[in-house]
Amino acid sequence: MSPQLLLATNNPGKIAEYDALLNGCGWEIVTPRDLGIELDAKETGETYEANATMKAQRGAQASGLVTLGDDSGLEIEAMGGEPGVHSARFLGEDASYEQRFAEIERRLAGVRRERRRARFRCVIAVADPRTGAVRLAEGDVFGLIAEAPRGEGGFGYDPIFWVPQHSATMAELREHQKNIISHRARAVAGARQILKELLYEHQRA
Repeated sequence: MSPQLLLATNNPGKIAEYDALLNGCGWEIVTPRDLGIELDAKETGETYEANATMKAQRGAQASGLVTLGDDSGLEIEAMGGEPGVHSARFLGEDASYEQRFAEIERRLAGVRRERRRARFRCVIAVADPRTGAVRLAEGDVFGLIAEAPRGEGGFGYDPIFWVPQHSATMAELREHQKNIISHRARAVAGARQILKELLYEHQRA
């Protein structure tokens, strides 16, 4: 029987991505909802690493399970790297993504295509409650900000993130395409190695 790995999120988009990206990793993926626990969702850190670590440690303490937490953001060059670590709270936690897209387009009005460079960045933290150790993995993907949202797939800022090599926004990509090139997919490549090592350690314990 596989040991359980807690994903420190109830975001359905993230859960679906992690289910696909962690398939075959040797762990049974569970969520706070599955376990009937509530985790403090506040992201008070000033870096992706701090927020990811906070989520992973909260989950590990609440559940006693190895826990994966992540934080990610969209960094827009012409906006000085904003919204960055505040991506999920850009314009306030209650703002819709449509409002956020509109504000980004307002700020980028008249900015030439080549200056609309951006990147998605993801940091994953894996916390082991037995040792208190936290290990980190990260990934990023570079692209441009589209002039208008396009696509029905993905979630968050995916509809405005244009991936030049695919001539499509992240939200227009098929799931398997996104799961090869996305920032989260690249961070998971490192996280899978961490989980492999932890699995070995747990089996020997």
